[in-house]
Amino acid sequence: MTDNILPSGSDVPLATSPEQQPHVFATAFNTGDPDAIERVYEQAGVFISIPGNPSTGADRREANARMASLGVPIEVKPRHVYVADDIALLIVDWTIAGTTPDGEEVNIQGTATDVARRGDDGTWRYIIDNPFGTATQAP
Repeated sequence: MTDNILPSGSDVPLATSPEQQPHVFATAFNTGDPDAIERVYEQAGVFISIPGNPSTGADRREANARMASLGVPIEVKPRHVYVADDIALLIVDWTIAGTTPDGEEVNIQGTATDVARRGDDGTWRYIIDNPFGTATQAP
């Protein structure tokens, strides 16, 4: 893969260790493909796009699609990964910063508190994706 070519959504491999999960999410997000992003969640997984507003299913897909549609890549920096059997708590600093295709400057950042689980297939997926961690109001 070169710097200018992103894999298609179906080409993004899922995480085989919890430490990979934030990077797999970022790769999927940066394709801009909502289906690629959906692959990193368990079916009943929860995404909290706005503090206090959890979403699942089609609502989760739409919330992630809105963020990805900015056309600005996400960068992730895992801070901590704590694992107990098939469950992992991930603390991840992230940033979406740059210029949209329409010329709008974007600078969104946070520290996520996420929970991932290893499935029967050996891959890890989010069961809780909380990008704004302990924030009490929308950024």
